[in-house]
Amino acid sequence: MFQLLIISTGGTIEKTYCELAGTMANHVSVLDVMLASLQLPGVHVNRLALMNKDSLAMTAVDHERIVAAAVAGASDHDGIVIVHGTDRLAVTGEALHKRWAEPSAPQIPVVLTGAMRPYELRTTDALQNLTEAIMATQLLPSGVYAVLHGQALRFPGVSKDADRGTFVASVNSRECST
Repeated sequence: MFQLLIISTGGTIEKTYCELAGTMANHVSVLDVMLASLQLPGVHVNRLALMNKDSLAMTAVDHERIVAAAVAGASDHDGIVIVHGTDRLAVTGEALHKRWAEPSAPQIPVVLTGAMRPYELRTTDALQNLTEAIMATQLLPSGVYAVLHGQALRFPGVSKDADRGTFVASVNSRECST
């Protein structure tokens, strides 16, 4: 049985609509609803709700909390998915990469994913990206990756391309096939 840790931090993927205010915000997590819709035979999911923030509101302390949670959870799991806001996903990915590059680092894949459009919208990339991230943890070697929109990008050197609405790899990174 593949042991998967999902760490949720909020972001657009988990934004919900508040009809009183007429806004989308991180009020409650929809991750459990998303996970309940998936068939994951052979995968045991443990979920850690670390925070529920728009990533633009994240601080250096938040990024370090995410890294610490991943390191702490790595010893009991075969892979980790971190559900994250796309605006600061690369910052967390780089911090995780620095930790995973150390000789004493855990030897499992860590995959960051998120969405450009919230799960609650009709045209969302949330469920696709979550599903791809879960599968990627079972296929990729140890390292830190961003998995969104049918691609797996290995850190370092991953960044958001806001004009194209996806993530890209710089020369320092490499694209993996999932």
